[in-house]
Amino acid sequence: MRKEKFVYNTQTLRYEKVVEPLRIKIFRVLGFMCAVLVSAVIIISVTLRYFPSPREQALMNELNNTKNQINEFQHDLGIISKELNYLQDRDAHVHRMIFGMDPIDTNVWDGGIGGHNQYSDYQHFRNTGELMTETQSRIDKLKRQLVIQSKSLDEVEELALNREEMLASIPAIKPIRSDKLQRNIRSLSGFGMRMHPIFKRRRMHTGIDFTCPKGTPIHASGQGKVVNIRHLKNGYGTHVIIDHGFGYKSLYAHMSKVDVKIGDQVTRGQVIGAVGNTGTSTAPHLHYEVIYKSEKVNPIHYCMDGLTDEEYQELVNMASISNQSLD
Repeated sequence: MRKEKFVYNTQTLRYEKVVEPLRIKIFRVLGFMCAVLVSAVIIISVTLRYFPSPREQALMNELNNTKNQINEFQHDLGIISKELNYLQDRDAHVHRMIFGMDPIDTNVWDGGIGGHNQYSDYQHFRNTGELMTETQSRIDKLKRQLVIQSKSLDEVEELALNREEMLASIPAIKPIRSDKLQRNIRSLSGFGMRMHPIFKRRRMHTGIDFTCPKGTPIHASGQGKVVNIRHLKNGYGTHVIIDHGFGYKSLYAHMSKVDVKIGDQVTRGQVIGAVGNTGTSTAPHLHYEVIYKSEKVNPIHYCMDGLTDEEYQELVNMASISNQSLD
């Protein structure tokens, strides 16, 4: 039973009971309720944090196991990525080199996907969002690289199936027979900067000059299709261009006659004409060029037939001397 309070009234000389206003009672009740509520929240929070229920404990264990599993996935993804990069490296430096293919562009291999953030949904997960984003990003990158590598192997496989045709097409023999070639000549002019015989200044010589008598047969250095025949008063003079496919073309200049026509399919070793002295030329010879993917390359690397190692090395040495060209 609640105690009643009395105060002494000096005017009436009596003790009078103290009556609290209603608002004081309401404030007291509200204060008590607030105190109880705050205490309850604190107790519940501490209990949930340090004394979780069996269901919450199971969820926490499951979350920790999930994190550990994702970390193991990350480790496995690292191994897979390393092996895939090794496969790509072999593809670039072995398979593609054998078939003369350019390696896969590193920007394409390591490239990502632009646009919106495709992993924004994971940001809502406070505990695992960052880990899930990183894992999914690595998975997507591996998927893209697998697709790129698969397409690359398809290209290599196609070239392997056409290997016989490719080997027959790539320029691989000298356009002049070995027994017709003047090997002890000092006027052999190779690929590089040379003194021009007419203009008397150093210019880039984009082929090899084979000196031999006028009328010497000229042979196609690989199978292909005749795509150009021109008869000029200067420059290359009468010349033929053969497209061998696989990025290769060959050019035969200063000819005295042509035995093929545009559109003809020729085989390696087939006679296509004869050596001459047409165009800008100072003596009968064949100016021979090899073009790979629109770039003129050193033909000396495509002239190994019919020569011993010593003779080939001598030919390379002679072709590298910075002397005067014949055209």
